Amino acid sequence: MPLVDNAVYVDGRRAASPASLDETFELMRASNGMAWIGLYRPDAADVRAVAKEFDLHELAVEDALSGHQRAKLERYGATLFTVLRPARYLDDVEKVEFGELHVFVGPDFVLTVRHAESPDLAKVRRRMEASPELLAKGPHAVLYALLDQVVDEYAPVVAGLENDIDEIEDELFGGHPDVSRRIYELHREVIEFQRATQPLDGMLALLERGVDKDSVDEELQKRLRDVHDHVLRVVDRANAFRALLQNALEVHSTLVAQRQNEEMKRLTETSLAQNEEVKRISSWAAILFAPTLVGAVYGMNFDHMPELAWVWGYPFALLLMLGIGAALFAAFKWKKWL
Repeated sequence: MPLVDNAVYVDGRRAASPASLDETFELMRASNGMAWIGLYRPDAADVRAVAKEFDLHELAVEDALSGHQRAKLERYGATLFTVLRPARYLDDVEKVEFGELHVFVGPDFVLTVRHAESPDLAKVRRRMEASPELLAKGPHAVLYALLDQVVDEYAPVVAGLENDIDEIEDELFGGHPDVSRRIYELHREVIEFQRATQPLDGMLALLERGVDKDSVDEELQKRLRDVHDHVLRVVDRANAFRALLQNALEVHSTLVAQRQNEEMKRLTETSLAQNEEVKRISSWAAILFAPTLVGAVYGMNFDHMPELAWVWGYPFALLLMLGIGAALFAAFKWKKWL
């Protein structure tokens, strides 16, 4: 069985570290203590074995087995079932990795089922064992510590996301080719982060005042309020990140449209310039074509061409060429082709 840690606590102190769960159940009842059992990626048989011993509700067990649950807090009889979505920021790939932690809290036991590397539950256990007066407050104190650890581990995620957004703002105005893809991927991570953190607001509010009229120790209420304050700050930051990324997408779309408009403007100006050149070339070609046409006619040397024997034929041909050319030049000039 993927048993990470297994202990029985009496008055907030570790009384035994049983080698098997069967022994844990016996010692827990014999000493009237509290069992704290940690499982890491267990299979269905492992979870069902523990569920049978603690009489866990089948719906909660199915949720723990299937995974991919939203963060939530539900009561099944005397047992609280909590789903938490821990997260950690991976610096090497600049990504946020989300996990899942299922916590069953009963009158005399805490069962954690972890499906990811985060959170560091060993750190939580060491912290609680170092504060026996807090651990003596029972399973709800352990649930508080787990919530506190998950929320504390959100801080590096917030810092990592903030740094990524700062980099995106630099890339946005630097014309980086992959900035749109990075904005979209980061936007998706922020939405997932919101889904993990936003439900904690309502969950902690329920725990503070007692779920279904559970009595919550006054000291635990103060500590839960502190965690609640941290959650609200994280939620506010996540909301701000999402708004910034949505604005970044809009700005990117505007910049792309602006660059496209500038490119179209340049293409249009180039096309207009080319059209002007074509007009000039066509105009001069037409002007030069006129004397060529007249010369070609008179160069055919037919026997019966009256102008060939005319004394003014040569000057007339020249004047005709010049007249047609001048007329075409004036016409093209008037149309501003020249």
